[in-house]
Amino acid sequence: MKRLPLTLIILLLMVFFSTSCRKTEKKITSLEDLNSAKICVLTGSAGDLAARKNFPGSQFQTFTAAADAALAIKTNKADAFIYDKSVLLHLVEKNPELAILETPVARLEVAAAIKKENTKLLFQINLVLEELKKDGELHRLKQKWIDSKYSETPELPAINTSPTKGTLKVGTCAKIEPFSFQSNGRLTGLDIELSQLIGTRLGKKVEILDMNFEALIPALQSGKIDFALSNFNVTEERRKLVLFSRSYIENDISALVRGFGRSGSQAMSVRKVGTKSKLRSPEDLKDKRIGVLLGSVHDTYATQKYPQATILQYKSPPDLVLAVKSGKVDAAFYTHETLLAMLRQDSDLALLGKPLFSVPIGVGFNKANNTMRIQFNEFLEQIRENGQFNDMVTRWILEGNSQAEKVEGRKTNGRILIGTVSDKGLPFTIIKDNQMIGFDIELAERFAAYLGKEPVFVDMEFGSLIAAASTNKIDAIFSTLMITDERKKQIAFSEQYYELGASLFALKRNIADANNVYEARKVANPSFFRGIINSFQSNIIDEKRYLLILDGLKITVIISIFATLSGTLLGAVVCYMRMSKVGILNLSARIYIAILRGTPVLVLLMLIFYVVFASVNINPVIVAIIAFAMNFGAYAAEIFRTGIEGVEKGQIEAGISLGFTKTSTFFQIVLPQMVRRILPVYKGEFISLVKMTSIVGYIAVQDLTKASDIIRSRTFDAFFPLVMVAILYFLISWILMQSLEYLERVTDPKFKKRKVSHQ
Repeated sequence: MKRLPLTLIILLLMVFFSTSCRKTEKKITSLEDLNSAKICVLTGSAGDLAARKNFPGSQFQTFTAAADAALAIKTNKADAFIYDKSVLLHLVEKNPELAILETPVARLEVAAAIKKENTKLLFQINLVLEELKKDGELHRLKQKWIDSKYSETPELPAINTSPTKGTLKVGTCAKIEPFSFQSNGRLTGLDIELSQLIGTRLGKKVEILDMNFEALIPALQSGKIDFALSNFNVTEERRKLVLFSRSYIENDISALVRGFGRSGSQAMSVRKVGTKSKLRSPEDLKDKRIGVLLGSVHDTYATQKYPQATILQYKSPPDLVLAVKSGKVDAAFYTHETLLAMLRQDSDLALLGKPLFSVPIGVGFNKANNTMRIQFNEFLEQIRENGQFNDMVTRWILEGNSQAEKVEGRKTNGRILIGTVSDKGLPFTIIKDNQMIGFDIELAERFAAYLGKEPVFVDMEFGSLIAAASTNKIDAIFSTLMITDERKKQIAFSEQYYELGASLFALKRNIADANNVYEARKVANPSFFRGIINSFQSNIIDEKRYLLILDGLKITVIISIFATLSGTLLGAVVCYMRMSKVGILNLSARIYIAILRGTPVLVLLMLIFYVVFASVNINPVIVAIIAFAMNFGAYAAEIFRTGIEGVEKGQIEAGISLGFTKTSTFFQIVLPQMVRRILPVYKGEFISLVKMTSIVGYIAVQDLTKASDIIRSRTFDAFFPLVMVAILYFLISWILMQSLEYLERVTDPKFKKRKVSHQ
């Protein structure tokens, strides 16, 4: 038999694999089709249990949010999503290309979950639910939140009864519309309104804790919450862990699939074609990708007004700008006044239409500090009357001036701690010449002078400002703080001093009429090397931004070196315990190593900062050193143990027979060999620690990565600060690696012999 030519064999294989690997879309029209399908479930949900019980031959993909599972179906990554029908109905409203199978997978009751031992609370909640059923309140809630197809989120009713009998802590997962979700910056939904009704009937204040669904039962068991309302389906497995109240609604567990008429892939292809057209108005974004800052009012507005769009959330303004410039999103929301300042520097971007809405801003104070709030309102009225306020608005906002005026005043009445965020951007807050300036900074300095106090600015994450004010860690918040009903519950606001607009911006080349508006600003594109020089000048030299880099570099080096030294000492102690013949020491070391090696560094860092040292005023740099040292020590202990066990026991016995003590034998014979053996692995762990320090920004430490974020917020340069920081991390790692390699060479006996022979 003739052998087929190699070329023909390769071609046949290519045809076979291309045919077999081609992605086909499986159509699901009945429950029988789910037996061998790819099924999405939410971790620990009743849908998860029902799906695994009814379709054991299927492939399961677990998610933590219903929206993510729906997206997996739309993009053909999965065939079905099994969950509560009341939630699936809302997903279908927002995603018309999806459908729900008519036959339910299961039918379950929804009830409140209560700790096993808390039978008293169970009895009280059951009485309230019985009353609510008789009064028709439960039926009203079902009609309001589940049966009606609301275009705008229903309002939660005001609670008139003042609580007199304590507080009820209610756990929920705010990712389950219509039961519990975020709208207009606050928690809402059927379960949220029901918890308020229960609290009112029991005469108690309701405190709602938003957490992941899988954390609710552990939170109940540990007493962190009193009961949970989060579309909890009653199952036999859960009855073993918690108590359930009487049901307040019944749920079908159903399957969400791609629509029978039009495929998900067709819908996606239509969407991709649409992104190529020019943007003419905000209405053109209804099926596009929109960027927003996570947790901002823009986030809420975009989610409500553009239900068919893909909303992508970013944690900082520089990341938002980078997403627009790199094409990750078609347009993005941001503060109108800041965008005006940004467009003066970046001719690649342009506004899309006029501001869509505006929100009042004020200064935030602790509720108990009513005296200072009244003083600020009097100060604000005074500077408005004498023209100072209008002058500030003209200089900072209208003209885009970045020159701060020196504020004179006596400072004999102590200090005032002012919370702000340094990367807000012009015209409100920026860092220039290593000093914070801007409209809010000048307003705070003038208020401090009015009080005769010295202003001390505390630069922190925006999400920590309200918590800091409510716990008296700071005296006032000057950071374009938008006045909302939710925030009024936690802090007191001054009179409104400005109103911020919200606008959309995009790449100028993607906006239909942007070129006509900015035609006069066109300039020739610089050469590659000239562009690098310009970026270096803008990001490093201008406004002495190199000082930010030096400060961040210093913090990174300090954390790296001290964490390594501390971790090495800790690792030596743990290694000694691990190799000890004393049972309690050996077991303790084993547990420590297992826990620390199995815990992500970021989780460990935040646990130590926010839990262990929650009530301690400690420098976050010290917290970072402790966290990284603990992590490094666990790995170092095992590295040391491996190195010691690699030394032959005969050498140890020989040393002792020659008259050495056990201690001198270790230091004279074992240690030199151990160091030589472990240095390659130790070096790798050390370099990994240096690179991991880039996460310390989560606890408000201004390291290299945080410095690059501040610079990007000022220059809006998408790439240079990131590339610069990457190079600096490489240089730090390379220098430290060379130092350790030198130590590795000098401890190598062969190196010493070669050195002697050359002499």
